[in-house]
Amino acid sequence: MSKPKASKAVKKPVAKAAKKPVAKAAKKPVAKAAKAPAKEPKPKAAPKATTAAKPEAKEGGFTGFADASGKFFQALAKNQDREWFHAHKSDYEEGWAKPMGALMAEVRERIDAAYEDVDLAESKLFRIHRDVRFSADKSPYKTHVAGLISARPGRAVMDAPAALYFQVGTDGRFGAAGYYIMPKEALASYRAAVLDDKKGSEIDGILRALEKKGYTMEAGEVLKRVPPGVDPAHPRARLLQMKGLIASFPAFDPAILTSRAIADELVRRSIEVAPLVRWLVFATA
Repeated sequence: MSKPKASKAVKKPVAKAAKKPVAKAAKKPVAKAAKAPAKEPKPKAAPKATTAAKPEAKEGGFTGFADASGKFFQALAKNQDREWFHAHKSDYEEGWAKPMGALMAEVRERIDAAYEDVDLAESKLFRIHRDVRFSADKSPYKTHVAGLISARPGRAVMDAPAALYFQVGTDGRFGAAGYYIMPKEALASYRAAVLDDKKGSEIDGILRALEKKGYTMEAGEVLKRVPPGVDPAHPRARLLQMKGLIASFPAFDPAILTSRAIADELVRRSIEVAPLVRWLVFATA
């Protein structure tokens, strides 16, 4: 009885040792090697998207305006003379002009991806000096600061749709986008696009979506009647009466003017109105 037991004890260890190490060594390394490459790219892509959406203020970049109520412009409205302005010019430059320039440059950079097929011009800061040549009001200075991002580089400001117009001062603080008032040729192209079944339906849908979000459609000039030859009962008669088309942004809390929150607000709104601006760019080309 002792010999058969010894014989079995010798066979079992040999069989187990031969099978288990070989099977484990062959399967586990292969499975781990196949999973590792698939997981590596995902963590790398996420941080880039987060950083691009809400970048930190760059050195010398936008951090906020001087105050939420525009005290400088209130004082300027009461002191429309060059001597007073030059004595307080640094207040304007540091508190309003430079921040506006930095703000518009940042917004342009952050909304550029929403304009894949349109070139955005470099942001523009408007001069504070008024053009009084043909005005009865000879006040030399505007009582606001304003900036613009044109959606048609190389054109005059009034001859191109704007991806963003933003203004802060005693005569209002607001943002808007679109074509304020169209030159003759652009207006003719615009009306043809509105009358076209496909393009007209497209702009209808864009405007309905924006109005639901609180945007208001306006124009620099609106006719009392539809253009000659157009049926007054046309479903887009209102658009045909307009000699421009802009979407005014919903009101915002002025308290955000002193922080980077206004940059985030303008970026969000500018991306929402991008379909309108793109439609205008191609409709009036």
